Amino acid sequence: MFVKMLTVGMLYTNCYIVGCAETGEALIIDPGLDKDAEAKMILKEVDQHNLRVKYIVNTHGHPDHTSGNGIIKKATDAPILIHEDDAIMLSAAGKSLVRLFGFHVVSPQADRLLHNGDVIQVGRVRLKVVHTPGHSRGSISLLGEDTVFTGDTLFAGSIGRTDLPGASYKEIMRSIRGKLAKLPDHMNVYPGHGPASTIGEEKRNNPFLQDFLFSSMT
Repeated sequence: MFVKMLTVGMLYTNCYIVGCAETGEALIIDPGLDKDAEAKMILKEVDQHNLRVKYIVNTHGHPDHTSGNGIIKKATDAPILIHEDDAIMLSAAGKSLVRLFGFHVVSPQADRLLHNGDVIQVGRVRLKVVHTPGHSRGSISLLGEDTVFTGDTLFAGSIGRTDLPGASYKEIMRSIRGKLAKLPDHMNVYPGHGPASTIGEEKRNNPFLQDFLFSSMT
C-alpha cells in the first residue's frame, strides 16, 4: 500500500493519497484545501506515481477536511464518500461549520454514503469503514491491514475536539476505547492533524488512554 501524507489548509489538515502499487488505483482522504495551489500539489503527486483516483473519502464533514472535494472531483471525476450521519454537512453550509472555521467553499454533495463495516477497495488495498462518532456524529476511521486512518478521532497524544455541534466526549471516548484501542499495538495511526503514531504508542503515552490501559491490566 502506497501512502503519501500532505498537510494542507489553514488548519494544517493531513490529506492522504492511498494507492495500490500493483494496479495504480488510489483514493484521496480529506482534501481540506485552502488554495488551488494545494490541489495542484495533490494532483502532481497522483501523476508522479501514475495513480488513478477512484474515490474521495471524508473521515467527517468539517470543512477543513472537505473544502477541496469539489476541485479534486472536477479534476479526477472521482465520487465523494462520507458516512451517512455527516452527509448533511456537505449540503448545508451552516451545519458544516463553514462560517465558524472561516472557509468559503462548500463541498458538493456526497455520491455515496458510508456505513459501519463497509469496505472501500482500490486495487488490492482494502479499507474497512469503522464508525467512530464523537468528534462528529458521522466520524469514521479507515482500517487497513496494518494501518488506521483516524481522522479527528485520535491524534498522537490527544483526541479530537468535542465542543462543536454534534460532538460528544462520551461518544469519542467510547469510540477510542471500545474500537481503536483494541487494535494491535503495531498498527500505524494516521490522524487528521499532526504526526503519525501507532496504537501501542498511544496506549503508552496518550493521557486519554491511561485509565483505559490501567483498567485493562487489572
